[in-house]
Amino acid sequence: MRKWTPHALLWAVGLLPALIGGVALPSGSFGSASTVLDALGRLAGLGGLGLMLVAAIVSFRIPGFDRLFGGLTSLWRTHHLMGGVAFLLLLGHPLLLALAASAVSLDAALEVLFAGDIATWLGWGALLVMMVFLAPSFEFFGSRDYQRWKSLHKLAGISVMLALTHAFLQASTIPEPWSTLIWAVLALAALTALAYGLLFARRASQYSYTVAEVARPANNVVELSLKPVDRQLRHRAGQFVYLTPCDSKLQAGYREEHPYTLTSSSSEQLLRVAIKDVGDASRAIQSIALGSEVQVMGPYGAFLPAHNHDAELWIAGGIGIAPFLGRARELASRGEAVNIHLIYCVQDEARALFSDELRRLSARIPGFSFAMHYFYRDGPLSSDFVRYHCPDCATRKAYVCGPARLSSLARKVLVANGMPRGHFKSEEFTLL
Repeated sequence: MRKWTPHALLWAVGLLPALIGGVALPSGSFGSASTVLDALGRLAGLGGLGLMLVAAIVSFRIPGFDRLFGGLTSLWRTHHLMGGVAFLLLLGHPLLLALAASAVSLDAALEVLFAGDIATWLGWGALLVMMVFLAPSFEFFGSRDYQRWKSLHKLAGISVMLALTHAFLQASTIPEPWSTLIWAVLALAALTALAYGLLFARRASQYSYTVAEVARPANNVVELSLKPVDRQLRHRAGQFVYLTPCDSKLQAGYREEHPYTLTSSSSEQLLRVAIKDVGDASRAIQSIALGSEVQVMGPYGAFLPAHNHDAELWIAGGIGIAPFLGRARELASRGEAVNIHLIYCVQDEARALFSDELRRLSARIPGFSFAMHYFYRDGPLSSDFVRYHCPDCATRKAYVCGPARLSSLARKVLVANGMPRGHFKSEEFTLL
């Protein structure tokens, strides 16, 4: 199955109500400008609500399910895009209907927008709540804050319920009983995903660990080594988990879950997690006490392949070295021959996390090469730098993890060097 097929299926399911509604439109629906606007308004409402429900279905983190979509970051890109498109369609729904009614009179248009019935106000309520929980996802409304975004996203359920009630109360474009059946099935699927994600999946995929060691590769980075209390999490190198510290003495982040990348190989007894100080919670966890308990949920992600059959190019920036470090540790423990080149981009030598260990690992792994890129000395990553250190970069599979600007630049550099776009994969933890 091609990697885009599961995502396409999600879009198809979300837009299915609009497709059925289009088939069910009466003849003459496109006979004049006003009837075209009316038809588009109805279809926008159907498509928006359908996408809203599918986005809700895939919003629950079920470990393993995300791999069908290329990992949780890939699945949630689709989720975020669906939510944005759903909002635009739902916003266009009343506006298009009002424009259609304006062909009769201004009063008729206002009546469509602000009718005194409960169904209309429920629809506006759904839109307003949707605006509130979507706003933190966009930098236009200020710097993104993970906890604020996560808290406000709990309002999504209220918005979905208001929108569904609005749809049931309004005259349906889709004939009965099909209208009720479609919305009931999608609503039931959303409720089932919620129940499974919060009850069964959370219990089955949550593990208790204690902090056995705290390493400090830099003054703003820690690597926690975690010892299982009972069950041990099984993971692939390069995956990530949601970690919840239970140390009540922390200045921030107590009982808050955040996503962190695993740096341990799958064969290690201890679970290792690299955490950089980028916010209140990650700053506080730098001083977590030895022996304190943490809850770990996962694993998630499908960034790096399980087996290295292809020639690969890894490009890391800053703490983005974490998934590659875990994979390199695993390769060293296996002693497998590979064809991998790593380019590690940092500002200067002081910020080259784990660079000494990476050099030792490169000496132990047959076919593994490693080059440092310092911005202060080499400038932004360039085609010349990549070709010099990896002349056959165009024939490799590329994996990039780091800041969004590095990912974008690496894509441009590699595509300019002849690499097919399908050979490029990046991992970014943006509002996960």
